[in-house]
Amino acid sequence: MKPYALLCSLLLAFSLPAWADVSRDDAAAAAQRQSGGRVLSVEKGEREGKAAWRVKVVTAQGEVKIIYIDVASGRTL
Repeated sequence: MKPYALLCSLLLAFSLPAWADVSRDDAAAAAQRQSGGRVLSVEKGEREGKAAWRVKVVTAQGEVKIIYIDVASGRTL
């Protein structure tokens, strides 16, 4: 492999976003378990300087809540 090809491969590998630990579906399931509500949307975002899933849920009482799930650990932020 030529040196520039190796360098390009390394740069590409390190530039990929770190969203792979906890999936969108895992984050939705965690927020649903925590709130007991229905998931309305899941978006990528940031909270407290960490990569997070922003999950919007509606509770049985009709209250809309935003729950942030840490991408790396799956814990609520």
